[in-house]
Amino acid sequence: MEPLLIVILTAAVASAACWILSLLTRDTSWVDRAWSILPVVYIWIFAGAGIASGDDAGRLTLMAALVTAWGIRLTFNFARKGGYTGMEDYRWAILRGRMKPWQFQIFNLLFIIGYQMTLLVLITLPAEVARQNPAPLNAADLLLGALFLLLLVGETVADREQWEFHRRKKQAGGTLAPGFVTEGLFRYSRHPNFFFEQSQWWVLYAIGASAAVASGAGFLGGVINGTIIGPILLSVLFVGSTIFTESITAGKYPAYAEYRRRTSMLIPWPPRARPVAEPAA
Repeated sequence: MEPLLIVILTAAVASAACWILSLLTRDTSWVDRAWSILPVVYIWIFAGAGIASGDDAGRLTLMAALVTAWGIRLTFNFARKGGYTGMEDYRWAILRGRMKPWQFQIFNLLFIIGYQMTLLVLITLPAEVARQNPAPLNAADLLLGALFLLLLVGETVADREQWEFHRRKKQAGGTLAPGFVTEGLFRYSRHPNFFFEQSQWWVLYAIGASAAVASGAGFLGGVINGTIIGPILLSVLFVGSTIFTESITAGKYPAYAEYRRRTSMLIPWPPRARPVAEPAA
């Protein structure tokens, strides 16, 4: 059986399981719990097929190792926040309260389950490009692999800073000015962890494109291939999620408006200077 078909069937079974569980438990965070696990499964299905074929699978092995490291880190971070204890993402509860029950169930099926579970397949498809275009690892792959690891470290640091802030906030009785993280990497981006997360999948796409180029697809034909839809849709998801999350945060913390004015939303960038006060009359 073709590895892509195996991945699609696995995704279909996982999607059905998440949907049924969401109905039985009234908890829509089942996709969140699968988010860091399924891409690792998919990437190793592609890598395993490439290794079994006897072709040069160095690039596939590199991609699988990188995604496995990504999955281990994200699973750990999700687990320490209580993600596997039955705690639902607070944003889904807010959306449920804004919709009629039947509207939310359509949203649950089409977006929370359908869109996101499809996306988890799409972002791993560069590995299928690498499998279909076996070629030895080159300097570009190694540089991209190093960049992936650097982004992984960045996301780890950002999540650690966020975790430490909320730990101190809890110790302070649930209130800690200004109410949200503004230090460390969060001084340069309101969501550095989101930036690093998206960037890693763009790098994985670039490694798949490198395989196509190395196999003779031509620079333009290799660099821009159909699997680019994965990181594009991932970025769309993160931008939409960020806008919704910030609307909630801004409603809770008055100081967030100034933080938003001064600090880049995603791409780390030096904060804007405070406006110069007008002299007193």
